[in-house]
Amino acid sequence: MTRSPLHRLVFGTLRRLLYLWVRSETINQSSFTLNLDRSRPVLYALQSPSLADLAVVDRECTKAGLPRPVLPVAIGDLMEPTAVFYLTPDPDWLGRQDKRGAPPTLARLVTALAQNAGEDAQIIPVSVFWGQSPASESSPWKLLFADSWAVTGRLRKLVSILILGRKTRVQFSEPIHLAELVQQNKGHERTVRMAQRILRVHFRNLKTAVIGPDISHRRHLVKGLVRDPLVRQAIAEEAEREHISLEKAEARALHYGNEIASDYTYTAIRFLEVVLSWFWNKIYDGIKVNNIDGVKDVARGNEIIYVPCHRSHIDYLLLSYLLFKNGLTPPHVAAGINLNMPVIGSLLRRGGAFFMRRTFKGNPLYSAVFNEYLHTLFTKGFPVEYFVEGGRSRTGRMLQPKTGMLAITLRSYLRSSRTPIVFVPVYIGYERVLEGRTYLGELRGATKKKESILDVFKVIGALKQRFGQVAVNFGEPIKLQAFLDEQQPGWRQQDLAPEFKPDWLNETTHRLGIRVARHMNEAAAINPVNLVALALLSTSKLALDEGAMERVLDLYLTLLRQVPYSPHTTVPDGDARSLIAHVQGMQLLSEQSDALGRILYLDEQHAVLMTYYRNNVLHIFALPALLASFFQSTSRMTREQILRYAHALYPYLQAELFIRWTAEELDGVIDQWLQALVEQGLLRLENGVYLRPAPSSRQFVLLTLLSRAIAQTLQRFYMAIALLLNAGQNALSAEELEDLCTTMAQRLSILHGLNAPEFFDKSLFRHFIQTLLDQGVLRRDANGKLSHHPMLDELAEGAAKRVLPAEIRLSIRQVALHRSEESADGL
Repeated sequence: MTRSPLHRLVFGTLRRLLYLWVRSETINQSSFTLNLDRSRPVLYALQSPSLADLAVVDRECTKAGLPRPVLPVAIGDLMEPTAVFYLTPDPDWLGRQDKRGAPPTLARLVTALAQNAGEDAQIIPVSVFWGQSPASESSPWKLLFADSWAVTGRLRKLVSILILGRKTRVQFSEPIHLAELVQQNKGHERTVRMAQRILRVHFRNLKTAVIGPDISHRRHLVKGLVRDPLVRQAIAEEAEREHISLEKAEARALHYGNEIASDYTYTAIRFLEVVLSWFWNKIYDGIKVNNIDGVKDVARGNEIIYVPCHRSHIDYLLLSYLLFKNGLTPPHVAAGINLNMPVIGSLLRRGGAFFMRRTFKGNPLYSAVFNEYLHTLFTKGFPVEYFVEGGRSRTGRMLQPKTGMLAITLRSYLRSSRTPIVFVPVYIGYERVLEGRTYLGELRGATKKKESILDVFKVIGALKQRFGQVAVNFGEPIKLQAFLDEQQPGWRQQDLAPEFKPDWLNETTHRLGIRVARHMNEAAAINPVNLVALALLSTSKLALDEGAMERVLDLYLTLLRQVPYSPHTTVPDGDARSLIAHVQGMQLLSEQSDALGRILYLDEQHAVLMTYYRNNVLHIFALPALLASFFQSTSRMTREQILRYAHALYPYLQAELFIRWTAEELDGVIDQWLQALVEQGLLRLENGVYLRPAPSSRQFVLLTLLSRAIAQTLQRFYMAIALLLNAGQNALSAEELEDLCTTMAQRLSILHGLNAPEFFDKSLFRHFIQTLLDQGVLRRDANGKLSHHPMLDELAEGAAKRVLPAEIRLSIRQVALHRSEESADGL
């Protein structure tokens, strides 16, 4: 303590010597703007005595312009020699602690505030992390110096400083106003205990959020899985089913556990941080992180499950890296077993990956071990990450959720709901995805390739390209308990035995998957490449002159800012000209100049690839594009007509694109968009009727380009209906209709030059047919054949006339009729 000039001299000397080696930084930069009343005394609370910790905190306070902890502070008539105290007693050289009472400084502060009613003491809890180990399951040597939950003696602290001192992190927290506790008049001892408890809980939750909860060594964890009653039962059943001994079945379960479990180590995390820091700076112009403060708020006291969209192999590396850099624990990440490659698989495992097979079918023992492993992670409070889409999106669209991991999570929570579970959706938006060349082949119909270690070298070889920026947006968290209360109000009163699988689980899991997907899309990061792709792919020749391009992009930017999609969506800065220059700098946009100016266009290769980036944000433009499409074949519509047709088509757009608005919210959102279109001159409102601009006007061209954003989606819808109607009632199964739609779409894409590979994506037709069944438009008979509502033909034609050109409708009808005649001839 620095009670005298000599103490201050010694402390200053030690601090200077320490910083010959130590390098520190503050994790949360918001600490520089803490909500402090500078006229009131400020004190700092550290968890345990450490001269090195105090020196680091003093240095960071000086850098941040905060009051220094080593200087005296006055509280009423009380003068404390230093503005710092420690919550727990000082351990001896071997790390042993005795039990003593409250910190004397804290007791004196409570007394002083009780005697001086107008005074306050602002206590800022501060934590110092020497290095940052996400878990304590590592070798004994690493445990000697890595930050962990073990009590740290002076000897081990010295080793920690020597080994990890150059990666020291400090986290300041919001001040605790001690006067507020004193004013509750609970008496001196109870007030001191309340303050101790608040600080103790705070330090425990913060340490869990930053370095992870206290878990055992990986080997012990895996052995613990095998001792679980459900796994023991699965072992017994495996032995009986396979006619093997219990010992052999148990050895098989241990093998599964070791195959699955991650092996978090600080060394791997630090190695990945260094390598990835170089990697991101090498290939990206910058990484933008948005809305992470909300994640920090929910990370304490909750089990966090990160659910990002899946665009690239580097998604989870990027997310783990950013969480680590922002003072949050990198999660345990579910990875496909195909990534467990030599060298790479071991590194990923040590960086937090746990591996899972693509299917659990036919292997109940593996399923039991995997379920218990996840349950252990959840109940111990470790953050987890998995992709609800299953695999990477090759088209840029959000894929239909795979509910397997969500179902495991729900069953685990029903089994033990002591730790609240919060899903954190994450949207990762790339201006250029690393696997672009691979996706280009797959978009053109090539077979999906298996991952290989050689892919890493292919990526390194592609670093000569410019990849622009990447944005990581955190969406609105989903609290599982609140979701269950909404979906199944009586779930707490039901049987919560470990093997309990309620009959409502599948439907609730499906709804949770949809909710997660919508929240991911709500956090979309719109970038210049998305908007340029949207504009040019809406033209017939994939080209615009420079002036027209600027007008289109400025319109999109204005609409996005006037009617924000969600509070978590981000829009690029700047104007149309800067967006165009940015995309040209990435060599995604070609140009040709003549006497009249520049023409901007997409060559064949980039035209296909740009459909990927357009599809990233198609859900944001779907509703305004639908409204614009109503005016392509008609010049005037009332609000009632617009609402009627919008409500008829919206459920199918929403189901395919995971649009956020419910049917109840739709009217209000449509009114906002109609007002925006009127203000931009794309529509006129006269006597309650909306009128389109003159067909020869510039505004009508802009309205047409906007409508074409979802033209191909609406064409696919009409195509499926036309084939169904021409086939007749109870003539086709869903699978047969799906195959017919795919074949017809491929034919039409050639006839009409549609350069959009997802136009004949079989999964999109499959989902549309399922949505028709869910909406009650279609029904299955006993043989699985589809029947439809008698009015479907009239309703479909009425809607199609509003949104599709006559040429497209006629072509679809002719191809569908031709197909029906061929089928009849075949009979």
